[in-house]
Amino acid sequence: MKNDLLAGSIESSVAQLQQQAVIAYPTEAVFGLGCDPDSETAVLKLLALKQRPVEKGLILIAADYQQLEPYIADGELSVEQRERMFASWPGPVSWVVPASQHTPRWLTGRFDSLAVRVSDHPDVQRLCRAFGKPLVSTSANLTGAEPCRSVEEVRAQFGIDFPLLVGETGGRLNPSEIRDVISGELIRQG
Repeated sequence: MKNDLLAGSIESSVAQLQQQAVIAYPTEAVFGLGCDPDSETAVLKLLALKQRPVEKGLILIAADYQQLEPYIADGELSVEQRERMFASWPGPVSWVVPASQHTPRWLTGRFDSLAVRVSDHPDVQRLCRAFGKPLVSTSANLTGAEPCRSVEEVRAQFGIDFPLLVGETGGRLNPSEIRDVISGELIRQG
């Protein structure tokens, strides 16, 4: 008897991620496109889909800080910088942090830093825990189109068969705020 995973489920999404696919999933404000951050093949698929240059770097989204630690030069952060970051998490604030020397260039782009976020969205939490690590996260939209805010919009832009975690966004109007953890500088208003 064949055991098919329920399309749109956490299990189906994890199976897609393990096969180096790009998936769509709900976040705090919009649907995100994500993939395995350790798979160059998957990240390059995502960048091609978004028509985004690798030099721009990407955001990692996670269930907790421990999932992000392998990608971060945590020892370069002061106690105050870490506390400032943790005070906003879990939540819709991404922080640009020093990247670990082992973090691949397909994530950092031209930078020695990486944007990271611990999400409070329950589907993101479940997905990252089930996958066992963070995901690359960028808004689910084709170049020039508005970011998707519903399952229907994802299917309209990416097709009915695009791998998708069915769920609802967190209802925020703006994408995540982005700040620099070293300087505290606001990079993108949330």
